[in-house]
Parts: sequence; structure tokens; C-alpha cells
Amino acid sequence: MSPHPTATRRLSLLKPTGHLTLGNLLGALRPMAAAQQQADCFYGVADLHALTVTHDPAALRSLVREQATLLLAVGLDASTLFVQSRVPAHAQLAYLLECVATTGELGRMIQFKEKGRGVGSTRTSLFTYPVLMAADILLYRPTQVPVGDDQRQHLELTRDLAMRFNATYGPVFAIPEMTAPPAGARVMDLADPTAKMGKTGSDRAGVVRLLDPPDVVRRTVARAVTDSETGATAIRADREAKPGVTHLLEILVACGGSAEGLTTYGALKKVVTDAVVAELEPIQRRYAELAADPAHVTEVFASGAARCREVTAPVLAAAEAAIGL
Repeated sequence: MSPHPTATRRLSLLKPTGHLTLGNLLGALRPMAAAQQQADCFYGVADLHALTVTHDPAALRSLVREQATLLLAVGLDASTLFVQSRVPAHAQLAYLLECVATTGELGRMIQFKEKGRGVGSTRTSLFTYPVLMAADILLYRPTQVPVGDDQRQHLELTRDLAMRFNATYGPVFAIPEMTAPPAGARVMDLADPTAKMGKTGSDRAGVVRLLDPPDVVRRTVARAVTDSETGATAIRADREAKPGVTHLLEILVACGGSAEGLTTYGALKKVVTDAVVAELEPIQRRYAELAADPAHVTEVFASGAARCREVTAPVLAAAEAAIGL
């Protein structure tokens, strides 16, 4: 079987390590929804990746259910949706790729160094999870993989492992090319505009979660960092001098609002709150409908996992045959 790539196939997985946030919505989920019009999209909940650190099993299952429901609530119903662990080929191919990976290259991975710094011991899975990420990608044979700077090293490893496997055992894997991710707003922590708003640490004061009720959104935005300037020129974008205000303006625009005529930070925070609440309201309404019908969510993800198993089976079989199994 030749490793023909699939040019119109996209793959994105989100780790259930915290509650999805406004940053996830504007930075990732919106572009993922837009991609459904041009590509055959596979979007998954990467529950296996959540096992690399200490976790509570019941909490993990709850986050997986919540994230799966939210993927439908934000409009990804035109995609193949799945939970990673329900597609055994991900873990199976990861082991085969571990057999061509080296401890030296895994030890150089930046995220492993950062998460392991100052820690007496880490889980072996934290060391090897970049190989699982490589398996996630190579199973679907995409031509291009959009990656941000924080994931570039992982895709470089994916390419290295694929080329090494092909050179050693025969042509099995398509070699994916790195591309810039689709445009999406980069949302920062409202309490710290130098830090990205992400799922991990989503209990922080400056994080807006997709399921936060309006009063919680209002309190979070009210605490957003601004500065001491006053007067008619205070409401302006200046990333260096006014990072907090600039960030609020970017969120406002991304949520369809306007800062025209605003002269105080209080007024700015009010219109930002209104815009964010309006953005989240239809998602929360749809989430409530889906949560009331969990069998539908289960059916959608079961169907998606079945399609993933069908798509990935030939790639795994080819890899197993090539390596001698």
C-alpha cells in the first residue's frame, strides 16, 4: 500500500485537561468550524494525552463528556468527531513508532523539559507522548498540518519518525508539511495579558469559560487589567504600552462589537462583557439541549470513532506488515 496523502483532510485534537475557554473558541474552534467547508475534518478529544500527568479518573471522564458536547454545540457537526481512546490504532501505531524513536530526541523535546523541570519524577508517558502525537497525525495521512510555534518541534519529530520508518521498513507514511494555522484570535488571560488563556489552569481569575453564566463573565471582565491612563485617548490599541486595553479591544472585535465612542475603561468593559455574553449564549443554549439528550452525543461520537477505525486500519496494517508483524 503506497503512502498517498489526503490533501483535503484535516485533523485537530483537544486535550480534556480543563474546561474549554473563550480563547479556545476564538483561537481554535472557530477556524475548525470554518474548515468544514473545504476539507474532510476529523476532530477528536485527546483523552490519552490527558494521562501524562496526575489526574482524577472521574474528573477526566466528566471533562471528556463536556468537551465532546461542546464540540457539537459550537457547530462541528459536519466533521467526524471522536474520542481518541475509542480508536485503538492511535495507541497501537504509537508503540510501533516508539520502536524507531530514540531517547535522545525525546529528551530534547521542549515541553518535556519544561514540565519535568524541578520535578523529582515524571510519568514515562510524558516522555513518550510526542510519539503518540506523531501517530495521531500519520494515521490520517494529511498532506499539510497547521501548527503554531509551540507545536513546531512536535511536527518536526513526526516528520523525522515517518521518514526514518519509511527508509528502514518501506514506504508507509505520507510526510506531512507544516503550514501556518488558520487565522484565529489569540486570546490572553484577562488578569495577565502576557499569558495565553488556555484550558489548563482554567480556574485562574482572568479566564472566561464557554459555560460561564453572564454574571461570572461580567466579574471576570470587570477584573481585567487595563492601566492608569484617563481621557479621550485612553481607549486605543497599543500592544507595547497598553497590552490589557489592546487585548480587550481585540476580544471585542472578535465577538462582533465596536469600541466607537467609548472614553472610559468601565464603558469598554461593559461592551466587551455584552459582546462575549452574546457570543456564548447560543453555544450555551445548544449545549443545554445536547446535555439533555446525551444519547445523541454518544451516537455521534460512536459513529465518528467507527469511521476513524475504518480510515486508520489500512495505515496501521501497512505499518505492522512493514515492520515484520
